[in-house]
Amino acid sequence: MSDLLYSEEEEALRAAVRDLLTDHCDAAGVIARTESDVPHDIALWKALAGGMGLAGLLIPEELDGQGATHREVAVVLEELGRAVAPVPYLTSAVVATEAVLECGADDLLSQLASATVIGALAVALNVPAGGAHKVVRLESGGLHGELTGIADAAVADVLLVPADDGGLYAVDAAAVTIVPQVSLDLTRPVATVVLDGSPGRLLGEAESAVRRALRAGAGLLASEQLGSADWSLTETVRHLKDRTQFNRPVGGFQALKHRLAQLWLEVAGLRAAARGAADALAAGEDADVAVAVAQAYAAPVAVRAAEEALQLHGGIGMTWEHPVHLHLKRAKADSIAYGTAGAHREALAELVDLRAP
Repeated sequence: MSDLLYSEEEEALRAAVRDLLTDHCDAAGVIARTESDVPHDIALWKALAGGMGLAGLLIPEELDGQGATHREVAVVLEELGRAVAPVPYLTSAVVATEAVLECGADDLLSQLASATVIGALAVALNVPAGGAHKVVRLESGGLHGELTGIADAAVADVLLVPADDGGLYAVDAAAVTIVPQVSLDLTRPVATVVLDGSPGRLLGEAESAVRRALRAGAGLLASEQLGSADWSLTETVRHLKDRTQFNRPVGGFQALKHRLAQLWLEVAGLRAAARGAADALAAGEDADVAVAVAQAYAAPVAVRAAEEALQLHGGIGMTWEHPVHLHLKRAKADSIAYGTAGAHREALAELVDLRAP
């Protein structure tokens, strides 16, 4: 295992992404988007993906990508998690990209790298790597079926659809019907994709591509959860330093100090687990174990951090105008994305041969 501390280049990347999000992704704007018919911030996506070239971090330079690693992607996702940014970065630049990398479709990789297209893997958001997922029917050269719970399908240009012949097909989003579903996390909406004879281009074998994509999605989701949990902790500490009762800062009360100290320890543990998963994915060594460890730990910590932030902010934390509810909803939704913590604990037990009796 390499050094899990952030390198100078990773810290510089973090600073650049945070500056962009500070200028273009304020909490009030995100909340306003959740109340509109266009929750995704396409202008922000273009600035991140096209302007900064972050959509192609995992794609080789010869295919117009950056040739970076999962460690750099993890840093980007930490910052996106802090801002609860409504962009399809995880679904397109990570999950869809990993699936296409497995299939080796160079032309589509170049389009994803340059952010001329947004991709989405048409597998339900709650499915873990290696888990059973729905497929569509290939009949008379067209794809038929209905797939539910597809994250960011509404904004995708290309859908990667697994079919019953074992293939993974690239389908133009204009050739399918997208039906929005009710989603707890309005910053990452899900939808039903209906295919009725939709034409598709065979990219490769679906099983290995979907497994690779979902494993990377789960491992790097931990970094997004870390960013959100760290925001919840930092903002709560700041609030309790400023808020006073009986002429004393609320944060000076011992009971609250203990709660915050415990939360700090849990967030520090989450950082280690998330960094470990990103590093293992980058190195290609023990990735299955590292991802399972990260996701077994990440979701409970992210949810608890958001719940503590909501409670310790008092009355203002319960208001729609305060962004803490965005983090709680994202944390709750992420807790079932790419497999629950329980599913990852079971997978980890199998991987290290410590099955329940």
